[in-house]
Amino acid sequence: MYNSDNGKNMIFVANVSIENKSFLNDPEGETILNDLILKEDYHDIISVRTAKSLIIEILATNIDDAEMRIKEMCDNLRIYNPIVSECKIVIQKK
Repeated sequence: MYNSDNGKNMIFVANVSIENKSFLNDPEGETILNDLILKEDYHDIISVRTAKSLIIEILATNIDDAEMRIKEMCDNLRIYNPIVSECKIVIQKK
């Protein structure tokens, strides 16, 4: 467990986006494009890709530490499958 009593920690918000790698089909995105968007005459939309998003608040000493710990957590807990998915992490100070 991470010690949050030293007064040096800050709260960061991590936005973790998990999506299929670009070379794989995205059936949910294709369905949204074909069945919702194109049927409503939004013919200028050419592609839709879906993703899962996690918003995680974390105590850390800096942004690099927060990102490293979130990445480690996602890998260790198998939040995503690295063979078929990409995990993108964006950290901001709260």
